[in-house]
Amino acid sequence: MQEMQLAIEVLKHGGAIIYPLLALALAALVVILDKTLVYRRHAHLPETLRQLVETYGFSWSDLERQLAELGPRNYFGRFFGTIMDNRAKPAWWVESRAGDEASQIEKSLSRGLWVLETVVTAAPLLGLLGTILGMMQSFKLIGPAGLTNPGGVTAGVAEALIATAVGLLIALIALFAFNYLSRLQAQTLDEMERLGTRVLDHIRLDAQAGGDGHEAA
Repeated sequence: MQEMQLAIEVLKHGGAIIYPLLALALAALVVILDKTLVYRRHAHLPETLRQLVETYGFSWSDLERQLAELGPRNYFGRFFGTIMDNRAKPAWWVESRAGDEASQIEKSLSRGLWVLETVVTAAPLLGLLGTILGMMQSFKLIGPAGLTNPGGVTAGVAEALIATAVGLLIALIALFAFNYLSRLQAQTLDEMERLGTRVLDHIRLDAQAGGDGHEAA
């Protein structure tokens, strides 16, 4: 509790620039929490579904059952559902529809990441602006007669350092979060593409088997 009070007191001495920095921190926090919930709830791929798709010649009824358990908002469910809805059509058509759905999912996963990019760039600049304002405040106290208020100079320097430190801290947290979420997005899309290829191969095998049976007849 004392540490929290001390942090609040330190921020109070950071000058007016602290308020826009805190707004950036809040925006970054909202995006981080939102993306964390999205990946936990809507981008989860059960291991049983992964193993099923990896199996050669899996049953379509088993795949439909597991997709139904995922729910309509799961991204993997949406992707595989698009393939399932079009699997009676030619493979090139199914591949095109799957690609369109993957593009929509990529847009959904990347939504809001621009906020973190903005925070990474803007927070250090705002901290630098706070540094300049704090130093200017200190220089005002040095006149022709010399140093008129030593305590005021110390306060101005403290304001400059606090603003810089807060800006850099916010930018570092946003940078780490952006890199982590971007990596999660890339892994999710790569896994989706890889498993989608397995399902498309199954469709091609079914079409080939049907064609061979028709020729044999």
